[in-house]
Amino acid sequence: MRRVIDPQLQFGEQDISAIVLDPKSRDDIPQILRGLQHIYITPELRERVFAILAEVLPERVGEGVAGKADPDQGRPGMEQWKILVLGVLRLGLNADFDRIHELANQHATLRQMLGHGGWEDETRYNLQTLKDNLRLFTPEILDRINQEVVRAGHRLVKKSPDEGLNARCDSFVVETDVHFPTDINLLFDAVRKTIETCADLCQACELTEWRQSAYHVRQLKKSYRRVQRLKHSHSQDEAKRVARAEDIQEAHRAYLEQAEGHLARARETRRRLHSDCGLPTILLAELDAYMGHGERQIDQIRRRVLLGERIPHHEKVFSLFEPHTEWISKGKAGVPVELGLRVAVVEDQHRFILHHRVMEKTTDDEVAVPIVTETCARFPETRAISLDKGFHSPRNQSELKALVELVVLPKKGKLSAADRVREGDPEFIHLRQQHSAVESAINALEVHGLDRCLDHGLEGFKRYVALAVLARNIHRLGAILRQQEAERRRGPYNKAA
Repeated sequence: MRRVIDPQLQFGEQDISAIVLDPKSRDDIPQILRGLQHIYITPELRERVFAILAEVLPERVGEGVAGKADPDQGRPGMEQWKILVLGVLRLGLNADFDRIHELANQHATLRQMLGHGGWEDETRYNLQTLKDNLRLFTPEILDRINQEVVRAGHRLVKKSPDEGLNARCDSFVVETDVHFPTDINLLFDAVRKTIETCADLCQACELTEWRQSAYHVRQLKKSYRRVQRLKHSHSQDEAKRVARAEDIQEAHRAYLEQAEGHLARARETRRRLHSDCGLPTILLAELDAYMGHGERQIDQIRRRVLLGERIPHHEKVFSLFEPHTEWISKGKAGVPVELGLRVAVVEDQHRFILHHRVMEKTTDDEVAVPIVTETCARFPETRAISLDKGFHSPRNQSELKALVELVVLPKKGKLSAADRVREGDPEFIHLRQQHSAVESAINALEVHGLDRCLDHGLEGFKRYVALAVLARNIHRLGAILRQQEAERRRGPYNKAA
């Protein structure tokens, strides 16, 4: 049983609209809470956002059932308003679950926003409860809430209905939470997880085959470290270099032989678990995946080190635990490579992020038309879009002109006479000069959560990015309200005669 918010105030509880936030505080928390408070105290906005929040429900649990749980049945669950508040704070503060757990239990103003009273309210949140509930959001639901927040922001800055939106689009890399990949450490991860998974399954089935699993992992790590040390050693002497190359190959052979031995034993254990113990295939899927990773890495190491081949890029995997991770080299100074996924964002002249798109194995020129199409569908008043040269292609130029009134997309290479006329237009020049402001939005996203994704899996990555965009817009909403309230307190400025 879930409700978006309990309409009945409890003893000692303060209405959210009456919460007083420190107007002089420069911390992020009061601004985020002010934006959330604006959602609550604006009737039309609250009604639309609460209708969307009502869809935030867990999946049904049980055999033969599917779909969302019934909000009117079962034990009371966490209210969706509380989930929104804590989720926005987590990304808006670039915090982990431990910090959100501490704030939810100890921060007085935040607890008021969550609907708790003063010292007499002893309600406390468990860490696992927060993790489970904050993962109920879907990227689609967060995108719909974000659209309502952006429209509320436009009303707040008194945007006229006939005023068009001048959007600017750019992409950046959101890193996944992975270590730097090498073929030897990926093999170690694969075999280590194979051993640990076999040990857990055997323990559950009361088999003693892997009772020394921790010892096997330590021995494997010693072989891995020996290879690692030899790869990092350097010598200027030719004879020593030749000897070191032979030592490296010998160390790799020993490492591969040990890994193959563990995988062969794991395959036999897998057979026994399935045939003798009757474990279904679905419970062995994780073990199968790790063994498959191990076999692939053994093959690639043998080809690269022992046979001298060059492994094609499309065959490489950069993380066992975050397989969607991509190797991205954008040529930035001091950043030779980034491990993660590209994310494209579209910002308007009022500094609200209109839309975003996670780019899976996609380049800038391939995402230009889809993201502008989606932005125009959400905000039909979009009249201009500016992009940098990385988004250029002749096809993009023509297709984008059919979507928006003005396309500010500089052409790569030498300009024709028509291109010089187009790029010499005063409005084109003005919007192109304004385009770099999108870097400020990207920097704000990175500072407030999107430097590195802490959630797991591709779905978790998309949810994390969508929540960060929503948190940034609510933060922007609170900043505008704070500025307007400060101007009202300051009063009219009388210029001295």
